[in-house]
Amino acid sequence: MNARAAAPGVGPGPDALTVVRAGALTTVQDLGRAGYAHLGVPRSGALDEAAHRLANRLLGNPDSAATLETTVTGCAVRAEGDVTAVVTGAPCPVTVGGRPAPWGLPVRVPAGAVLEAGAAEYGVRGYVGFAGGLAAEPVLGSRATDLLSGLGPAPLRDGDTLPLGDPAPPRGAAYAARGAGT
Repeated sequence: MNARAAAPGVGPGPDALTVVRAGALTTVQDLGRAGYAHLGVPRSGALDEAAHRLANRLLGNPDSAATLETTVTGCAVRAEGDVTAVVTGAPCPVTVGGRPAPWGLPVRVPAGAVLEAGAAEYGVRGYVGFAGGLAAEPVLGSRATDLLSGLGPAPLRDGDTLPLGDPAPPRGAAYAARGAGT
């Protein structure tokens, strides 16, 4: 996950994203690292846990799947292969391949297209989820970026490559509405 860019002459695989615009502070987040406070390791994880969970439920992911957490200015990523994505949290304009896309609903992002979550219209944290979640390397059981301890993936930078996990079979909107995993 911490691969900052593909090796020279080698592009990212189809199960990956390339960061086009990292935004002010975009990090990888999940539900955090519970149980390590006695070692001085904070829980970390998504600041708006409900928005993080909603993104995952809309995609059929487990609640614990990693998402991107944006701060105010959003971010843009290019899909290297076809992927389904959703933007939740702070409302913002969403585009896929330069065309308007719905906020709060899953959208198909074809290979080569750029998904952009724009600046928050109000609120601070937005969540960009992907079918299968982000496949960052777990540290102490979590994929979450923790700025205080330095654990987990570094905040995104332009040109970063982000691997994706394997998507689950589709389950439908009723699964998300009833509160999957609760």
